[in-house]
Formats: sequence, structure tokens, C-alpha cells
Amino acid sequence: MKGKAFKFGDNISTDHIAPGRLYHLRSNLNEFAKHVLEDADETFASRVKKGDFVVAGHNFGLGSSREHAPRIMKIAGVGAVLAKSFARIFYRNAINIGLLAIECDTDAIDDGDELDIDIKKGVITDLTNGAVIQIEPLPSVMIKLLNDGGLVEHIKKNGDFKLVD
Repeated sequence: MKGKAFKFGDNISTDHIAPGRLYHLRSNLNEFAKHVLEDADETFASRVKKGDFVVAGHNFGLGSSREHAPRIMKIAGVGAVLAKSFARIFYRNAINIGLLAIECDTDAIDDGDELDIDIKKGVITDLTNGAVIQIEPLPSVMIKLLNDGGLVEHIKKNGDFKLVD
């Protein structure tokens, strides 16, 4: 996976990601995605390209349990979220809808850096500054779930929750 890093700080909440004042758009997720992360960076939705990365500090996705936050990130084109830590419910929702969430040290990554992520090998390479960040390689079961588009899509495709061959 290759893309551009959009860097955010600590404690980016689900209200930053999916603004509560626009919650009436929850039945039109494509329209809602045009406002993703606008309370943290009002230009993000207009600048993000398919496959780009959100990079953050600690406690990314804190707040409500609504799964609209990771879903509109995925619709907007975000390929993965890299953060020092995630709110547990956001992490679970991201994986469930097929949005890759990677917990790692993000200090060496700057806004605008080009990244290459190899989830099988467990390596993030910052192509801009040469930094290499080791991550835990994803288990094949997680890669299968993500490749299927998340938990619901996996079940639709396979008929059950069987993740191992």
C-alpha cells in the first residue's frame, strides 16, 4: 500500500471524524464522507486521495460507538489509519468495515510524507525521509477479513464466520 500521510494529533474523536452536527447525513454516507475529519482539518476531505493514510497520536477515535466514523473514512478513500493507540470501539468498527487500523509509533511521520506499508512483512517505510517503522505483521486471518471488505462482507462471501481454511 502506498499513499500520502495526513497527520493529526492526539484524541481525535468520532465527532472530529464524523461531525455530529451533520449526523442527519448518516443515511447518505457518500455525502457524509465529503465532510470527513472537517472538524480536525476543514480541507482534508477535498485533499485526500484513494489509498492515502490518516496518521495520528494517541487515542484515535474516542467518543461514540457509531461506525459511521470509520465507514466515511473508507468511503472518502482512506487506505489505513496509523496511530499510537486507538479507542477500542473505533478499532473494532474499523476492522469490521474493512478499514485497516495499525497501532505504531507515528513520531517519524510528517504531514505530507509518502508512505509504503507492507502489512504482511510488518514494515512501514517513509519514502520521504527514509524512516522504517516495524509493526506486528497482520495474521493471515486479519488480512483475509480486510481483503473481503470487513466482517459483514466476509460473512456474505463465505456464508459464515469461518476465517481459517
